[in-house]
Amino acid sequence: MKRLLMLSLLALALMALAQETGYQVGQVVTDFTLKNTDQQTVSLAGYPQAKGYIVIFGCNTCPVSRGYENRMVALQDKFAARGYPVIMINPNDPEAQPGESFEDMQQHAQKSKLNFPYLEDPGQVITRRFGALRTPHVFVLQKTPKGNVVAYIGAIDNDPDNGNNSKINYVQNAVTALLAGQQPEVTFTKAVGCGVKSRRS
Repeated sequence: MKRLLMLSLLALALMALAQETGYQVGQVVTDFTLKNTDQQTVSLAGYPQAKGYIVIFGCNTCPVSRGYENRMVALQDKFAARGYPVIMINPNDPEAQPGESFEDMQQHAQKSKLNFPYLEDPGQVITRRFGALRTPHVFVLQKTPKGNVVAYIGAIDNDPDNGNNSKINYVQNAVTALLAGQQPEVTFTKAVGCGVKSRRS
């Protein structure tokens, strides 16, 4: 009994370390409504046929985020029609990071031929709610009777330089498991990329 208690406490401690702020794996996400680069608003509820969502915090100026964009496009191509669309949110404050204004986002979405919504987050409200710290930072959500539950948090894969022959596709594996009615084997990894830029108070 004592050993079981120690293991439970250890598991809770590891979860606390995994995601210091914002949503944790297993928690229900509150819906949001944000403006897309096409001037239309986007919300999770706006996808009534979705089985879940691949929410990515990414931006215009971070080379790591930009380097992942082809893989983000591929995730949209692979999973949107199967019920897991990609939604990208820019977490940076444009006054703290030049090149991140809404107009810059519009130009970037067009130039990069993004095939998924790219949303503005004024005041970084949703960014803080999720606890996104890096670009890119991914949250895979599963639609359940109790709401949209976080099933995975972290990196897209373990290959930011796109040259790893032993690449592990964390997001792809997580969504594939969920579509098969299973829970992902890996539910948390460390997001690797540029830090989210905020104004100093």
